[in-house]
Amino acid sequence: MPEARSWQVREWLSHRLSRGRRELDRMRGRGLREWNRVRGRGLREWNRVRARVRREWRNTPREQRRTWQLVAVSAATGLVVAVVSVLLAGPWDGGRRTAERARATEDGVPGERHGGPDRPAPSAAPVLAALGTRPAPRSPDSGGDAVPPPTGAGLADTLEPLLKDPALGGERSVAVMDVTTGQQVFGAKAGTAIVPASTIKLATGAAALSALGPEHRIRTSVVAGAGKHDIVLVGGGDPTLTARAVKGADHPAALRQLADATARALKKRGAGPYRLGYDTSLYSGPKLHTIGPNENLSPVVPLMADEGRKDDSDHGPAPRAEDPAADAAGVFAGMLRDRGVEVKDEPRAGKAAKGARTVASVRSQPLSSLVERMLTTSDNDIAEALSRQTAIAAGEPASFEGGAKAVTQRLRKLELPLGGVRIADGSGLDRADHVSAGLLAQVLVRAADRGHPELRSLLTGLPVAGFTGTLRTRYAQDAVGRGVVRAKTGTLTGVNSLAGSVVDADGRLLVFAYLTNGTTDATGAQRALDRMASALANCGCR
Repeated sequence: MPEARSWQVREWLSHRLSRGRRELDRMRGRGLREWNRVRGRGLREWNRVRARVRREWRNTPREQRRTWQLVAVSAATGLVVAVVSVLLAGPWDGGRRTAERARATEDGVPGERHGGPDRPAPSAAPVLAALGTRPAPRSPDSGGDAVPPPTGAGLADTLEPLLKDPALGGERSVAVMDVTTGQQVFGAKAGTAIVPASTIKLATGAAALSALGPEHRIRTSVVAGAGKHDIVLVGGGDPTLTARAVKGADHPAALRQLADATARALKKRGAGPYRLGYDTSLYSGPKLHTIGPNENLSPVVPLMADEGRKDDSDHGPAPRAEDPAADAAGVFAGMLRDRGVEVKDEPRAGKAAKGARTVASVRSQPLSSLVERMLTTSDNDIAEALSRQTAIAAGEPASFEGGAKAVTQRLRKLELPLGGVRIADGSGLDRADHVSAGLLAQVLVRAADRGHPELRSLLTGLPVAGFTGTLRTRYAQDAVGRGVVRAKTGTLTGVNSLAGSVVDADGRLLVFAYLTNGTTDATGAQRALDRMASALANCGCR
């Protein structure tokens, strides 16, 4: 066989390399085309799924959406707790804690298993039990909860020393409950009813949500009057009705929008002048709370704008109108005039005829939103309005007395402990109110129960320690409970209280209620209560 020359070898190699490159280019081209085809198909499928999820999310009831959001936040919180726990449990070496490796070395060969046949690994429960879920899974090793609840003895070791703080006053009622089991895990006179201050708003909200449902809205209407040119502004009991400009889709009922709709309807009926009356007959009994005129609460009437506030505030103490209904009607008359409707004279109080034709109306935000606002900012006007709405639903007079009776009846229907309980108002401003820590803790357990989704806004409306509402300025930057404790506050002279929820160091969701009477240092009492709530967040307490 003749020997191949060098140039022939180079030519042959060049030919083979060229053919290889062409084959590689063809394969690469086919691969890219196939990749683009698959990617396009995947993107189209992803867009279809995303659109379907968005549609289903928009169609999901508001309360279920809030529940999912709360569960997602809880899960994220639990993940952070787990990561921090893993880091603190170190140091680590090769995926194993060095302390465990040292113990294994003492007992036998490092890294090997000793002591019998293989067993299935214990199941791990979620770090944070979601609201309304079934109890945590059982461990196959012990038969107990994989995330064990705190024990009474463990909680006593943690809380009893804190309860000795003299800043807490002479009377205390304390209850801590495990949400997963619904059982009380610590109590100190938990069934003793004492003055709760604003934490009673939890009971008011529970009664209203149970009686009316979270989607209920309160209507403010303009109806036809007795004469052809008479109209009546009818108060429906919406304390959040506003005369201010509103933005977005989810806003309080607005007098301006009611004036717009009324002006359009009246212009179709013909020229005025029109006479405007206003109807506050929905409520009965005294308008003033027993505390008298006060910057914390307007006269309780079913027609008011911006809670009768005489400044630009939207929560907290403020100068109040003496006659919020007359003021709201006067503002509404001016709005009609600004829209080209001639209104004769000043508005007069009167009563609309039964079954009068509706000219225009606006509705409040859902009741769940009103409850959240009431709890976050401790809004007394909303609390008294919700007490009366509960009374109307029960067929009771819409008064202080009727509201108290209806709220108590509704709490009884929820099978809550009412021993020694006396409810005198909806806001907690009345010192005749008496409830126990056990009652308030049970209210929060019901709110987390999957059988009572209508109560969920009692949890979502709780202020967040160090961030929102009445807890925004409490809990220092480095406080353990900051961002973890969520609780309703209560404060009167000599009365301090705190009731809410917290995730403990093991990821267990607990609810608590701390009530104290006879305090002489409000700031010291608040700090003592905050330390008690933080103590729950900082321990597994077993």
